[in-house]
Amino acid sequence: MKLLGIGSRIDHPEYGKGVVTNVSSKHYWITFLENGLETIDLDSEFEVIEGVEDEVDSVSFFDIERSLVQILEKWSDTHEKVAIADKWKGGKLILDPGDATQNKEMPIETFFHKIVMVRDRIRVMEQKINSSNNLDDQEKIDLQQYITRIYGSLTSFNVLFKSKSDYFVGEKGK
Repeated sequence: MKLLGIGSRIDHPEYGKGVVTNVSSKHYWITFLENGLETIDLDSEFEVIEGVEDEVDSVSFFDIERSLVQILEKWSDTHEKVAIADKWKGGKLILDPGDATQNKEMPIETFFHKIVMVRDRIRVMEQKINSSNNLDDQEKIDLQQYITRIYGSLTSFNVLFKSKSDYFVGEKGK
């Protein structure tokens, strides 16, 4: 039995005329004119009106979802959930000026969130540099060295992170 490719048109005795919109190892997903989307077994009885016999590339929903998550993580400006070290939860950051002006206080979680946003935006910038068609290889290398130095400058904030895998890493860590 040769599999029908996506786009094949069939006439099913129960559901009527439809088009193959997806294929798995066991089923066709058919969008029928009058009955909407139905899943039928590959060996079901139906008449082929027009068969498309392209290679069938069956992809599971899990594969699609995983790919979409990877794309969003790579290109979005949103960050992953990053945990603050337990000892800092509920704490506050106090900036104490050397003169007689008033202290500046903020919840340490607010400061931590801003550090994570900086890290994530640097990562996005790094990806955009690496995928740029307007920069030659030497320019990409030069810019990458600046980014590595930025990460190195931010290693002081690693003490805030719960997991070492979230740390900033400069030149020594590469």
